[in-house]
Amino acid sequence: MTTYDIERYLNVRSAYGGSFGPDGESLAFLMDTTGTAQVWTVDGPGEWPVQRTFYDDRVTFVDYSPEREELAFGKDQGGNERAQLFTLDTATGEITNRTQRPGAKHRWGGWDSDGERFAFASNRRDHTVFDIYVQDRDGVGDDAELVHEGDGWLSLSGWSPDGDRLLVHEAHSSFDHDVHVLDVSDGGISHVTPHDGRARFSSVEWGPDGDSLYMVTDHDADTLRLERLDLSEGEFTVVEEGNEERSSSGSRTQSGDGEWNVDGVSIHEERRRVAYTRNVDGYTDLSVGELVDADRIDPAEAASFPEGVVAGLDWGPDGEEYAVTVTASTDNTNVHVADARTGERERWTNAATAGIPRDTFVEPQLVHVPSFDGREIPGFFSVPEDAEGELPVIVDIHGGPESQRRPSFRAVKQYFLNNGYAVFEPNVRGSSGYGKEYASLDDVRNRMDSVKDLKAGVEWLQDHPDADADRIVAYGGSYGGFMVLSALTEYPDLWAAGVDVVGIANFVTFLENTSDWRRSLREAEYGSLDDDREFLQEISPTNNIENIAAPLFVLHGENDPRVPVSEAEQIVEDVREQGVPVRKLIFPDEGHGFSKLENRIEAYSAVVEFLDEHV
Repeated sequence: MTTYDIERYLNVRSAYGGSFGPDGESLAFLMDTTGTAQVWTVDGPGEWPVQRTFYDDRVTFVDYSPEREELAFGKDQGGNERAQLFTLDTATGEITNRTQRPGAKHRWGGWDSDGERFAFASNRRDHTVFDIYVQDRDGVGDDAELVHEGDGWLSLSGWSPDGDRLLVHEAHSSFDHDVHVLDVSDGGISHVTPHDGRARFSSVEWGPDGDSLYMVTDHDADTLRLERLDLSEGEFTVVEEGNEERSSSGSRTQSGDGEWNVDGVSIHEERRRVAYTRNVDGYTDLSVGELVDADRIDPAEAASFPEGVVAGLDWGPDGEEYAVTVTASTDNTNVHVADARTGERERWTNAATAGIPRDTFVEPQLVHVPSFDGREIPGFFSVPEDAEGELPVIVDIHGGPESQRRPSFRAVKQYFLNNGYAVFEPNVRGSSGYGKEYASLDDVRNRMDSVKDLKAGVEWLQDHPDADADRIVAYGGSYGGFMVLSALTEYPDLWAAGVDVVGIANFVTFLENTSDWRRSLREAEYGSLDDDREFLQEISPTNNIENIAAPLFVLHGENDPRVPVSEAEQIVEDVREQGVPVRKLIFPDEGHGFSKLENRIEAYSAVVEFLDEHV
């Protein structure tokens, strides 16, 4: 089998985030052909795409105006996440910075129905909270009208069909939300989701008549369901349950117990078309239909996509077709367009694989690993094709922690597989995708139970015929970086090496120094400095550093607003004092992760060199 170097894999491209133009015949999307995600447009399947932006920094979203050849997009600087909002005239190429407040974050809230106004949330008034603004399409800077002063983490879910109201989403934590309806004309706001305990309300959509909301929620269940909220009565009705499961062979069956999440819904108001997705053990199942009654969907033929993850659905203007972003373990990310009635679909983008044959990409095996308390931990285990003998294993730990490793395309993973590593991706307790009880099992004082799940995973690997028990690597980013450091300090005998990318080294210093707008949100998950400081100190890797034995590589971005670069600096200094081999690589023009191709090549080439030396 031909092997390829890491630079080759990092040149595999991705196209995603499709948005239909007002004529329904053109599509805007993001693609990283130039090394960072930029805005592109294409006029049909197989047509030559046109690059529209040319920045060194990545573009974070693109949204076509519903009425004119005009795009909105967002971009920060150097990974600082203080995104500004821009418009682009596709006829002239002219780009205008509409927000002009580089010290503040701006979160896009969408165009109104005639494209004359747009809305956004921003912390420009107070960096600790988000307010709601409305701005004319030709306005700039201070032309934005402040329509609601917030006191927390606010974002927007879209305009009402009549353009008079906005849906405001409020996050108290990753698993506790609220929804409000904001009257744009007078600033009056109504809380429409009062509840006891934690509840998620997400993917919120206006009903066709503007008198109801559709959303995925677990306010009265363990997993997310598609429900309708009648705004006049304040009553919820269950529309669809997440009642599918996947057998060990990969086939799907109906379980009837709501085991899985409905994780997204999209509605074309005029045509009453509905699309929703289920997260079935990480894989996406897409359903399409028509709202024939307020709480009844008449199903249509849904498009068939590669088995993986389908997201980012955007309806065409007439509701006859929809665009989705599709990614799978063996299929790099592209935008597809499907017919809403027949399910026929075409891929509209052709993100290149850098000449690497698609048939060399490896499909993972879905596994369930028993942990210390008898609970089974789901995950994905991948082994190189034609592997012989015991292989080194990368235990790749996702961030979040309220996230989930899913079967999407990951170039670095495919490199490791192509070059003789096996890869294990566990969804330890605290991961999303398996219900709110499972997600809460690592909260605050139970934090280290998720690290015990890593130990259980390694013990499972030690008994696996394809794994070399003496060459197992802990690898992860962000919260996954904390998991790497904790695994190395809690269970030092299990690991040959560790790779920490933008990870947390000390919970106290992390919470003290993270961006103001994130602190309260993260304290809800990790514990508060006021109530839990002693415990947070106790579990922090920097305070258990005497146990570390495995060589460590730490990578970080200097502009990281989430996990400050000081976390990397202190863990490297502490490990070095223990006499353990440690390497540090800091990028001055990156934030929470590495967006620029040249930096990714340098970072992951260095990771490969480090592993080749120590594993």
